[in-house]
Amino acid sequence: MPSETRIDTLDSLREHLQWAVELEHATLPPYLCALYSLDPERNPEATEVVGSVFAEEMLHLALAANLLNAVGGRPHLDMPRMLPPHPRRLPHSDLELSLLPFGPEALEMFLRLERPAPPDAPAESDGYETIGQFYAAIEQGLRDLCEQLGEREVFCGDPARQVNTTHFRHTAGRLIAVDSLDSALRALEEIVEQGEGTARSEIWDGDQDVFHPDRDEVAHYYRFQELKLGRRYRRGDTPRSGPTGEPISVDLGGVRPMRPNPRLSDHAPGSDVRIAQEEFNHTYCAILHLLEQAFNGSPKLLAVATGTMYALKAQARALMLMTDDDGTTAGPTFEYVAPERRRWSVGGDRRRIVVLRDGPYVVYGGIPLRRKRKIVSSENNALTWKTGEPLETEDTYALCRCGHSGSKPFCDGTHAVIGFDGTESPIMRPYEELQHVHDGVGISAQRVGELCVHAAFCLGRAKPIAAMLADTGDSDVRSDIMGRIDHCPSGSYSYALERGGETIEPDLPQAVSVLEEEDGLASALWVTGKVPVLRADGRPLEVRNRMTLCRCGRSGNKPLCDGTHREIGFHEEAAVETDAGSRS
Repeated sequence: MPSETRIDTLDSLREHLQWAVELEHATLPPYLCALYSLDPERNPEATEVVGSVFAEEMLHLALAANLLNAVGGRPHLDMPRMLPPHPRRLPHSDLELSLLPFGPEALEMFLRLERPAPPDAPAESDGYETIGQFYAAIEQGLRDLCEQLGEREVFCGDPARQVNTTHFRHTAGRLIAVDSLDSALRALEEIVEQGEGTARSEIWDGDQDVFHPDRDEVAHYYRFQELKLGRRYRRGDTPRSGPTGEPISVDLGGVRPMRPNPRLSDHAPGSDVRIAQEEFNHTYCAILHLLEQAFNGSPKLLAVATGTMYALKAQARALMLMTDDDGTTAGPTFEYVAPERRRWSVGGDRRRIVVLRDGPYVVYGGIPLRRKRKIVSSENNALTWKTGEPLETEDTYALCRCGHSGSKPFCDGTHAVIGFDGTESPIMRPYEELQHVHDGVGISAQRVGELCVHAAFCLGRAKPIAAMLADTGDSDVRSDIMGRIDHCPSGSYSYALERGGETIEPDLPQAVSVLEEEDGLASALWVTGKVPVLRADGRPLEVRNRMTLCRCGRSGNKPLCDGTHREIGFHEEAAVETDAGSRS
């Protein structure tokens, strides 16, 4: 039953805003299943409607997180209760949600979900009948607490944790940074109006329709009414009149017949369908993890999370081409994967780099990021590296791996738009097994050619290190070789004082350096100080003092650099801006 309890403490307000985060997330899996079941060529109108509603629910999720952060809370998404088995209840409500293909049953569920509150409906902080009534209770709580405690006491959160339009690009709606009662009320208004209209007697949400510029945008409830009734709303229409505009059609023959509420347990372990469902769940939980990081101090990761949605779409549509034993197509299960079971672990070392499947490098633990420029002689011989100023980063940040980001060296989600194939090469054997050893006087040089990025420090003024070893009776030559090896960014070359002796490595800090070579050539990401690097499949690369990661997207030895950036003349000029966060 609806609760009469008011939100009258800051702790209660934070609790209800966490519920809002969970509520907005709970709408995503049902919308995604309906969207992915649609053949966009046979059902362009339905695809447009469901896709636009899903994108705006992502916006609402970000707004709910901003509200919670603004009042000193901490949004939680990466946890089992975000993904209970379907059918499930909307958090703290009796509204039931199922994973269904698009069709009449899914439409009725969406209409119940987005239903406007009746006129004069009371605010309901728990057991709410409509989402609008729940947000009305939050609005009431905010107003009351600001009156009792003062705005400064209520809005005590760190402004740096706010996600704004710098981090989330969208085709409709406003992503509002919250720092006051006024901005909080505008954020709540945006959520409610996009769902049920600018007023309980209006069908419009106050935004311009990006697909139909001749009218304002229709609120979610009325977009689904358009699909149900087969006609668009136009200027002058009201809830009472219904839509009187141009007809629209739905071709139910262009819907993949996904099994309702699929479960992993429906299929034998190791079966093709179950393996595909498990892979989907790994990707979805990676998105939850990235969203949680984005809302807890690393807001730029929101673009990475929304970009990963593109990989999710490909996996879901591949699943829906697979047939179950009963003849229906399979579907995603949206089941939680514990962090310790994920392909790439979110636990382990605090400082680490994780390669995302077909995506960027995610850098954890506040590892310093700086630029380094190669200094060369007048004859273009490599001499040393010059360290530039540190680049500003969040505690967790993402670095471009596809080579096309418009904000290099950072990821902006472009990899998803261009369909970047980041498939990694088979894992290499350990350095000691691959190395070739060449002895000199008082030095034993070790080299693994597979790691070479052609930075050219191994070339002397007249001859390479291998040839210089014959002259190492001269201590100056020996010292020159040692210095050149110390500057090799990939660690392809190393040395000991004698064959089989302890390898001598330069004392390098834990850092990531963005390398620039001669003539502005953009080179690798230089990882130093034995920072662990995890592949997308969860297997670690050999931990070494020096490692170079590809950032042009073209290496044949991904994720390691192989010098291809030199062949293609890779530079860091800004790419054409794309909108990875607009539609999934």
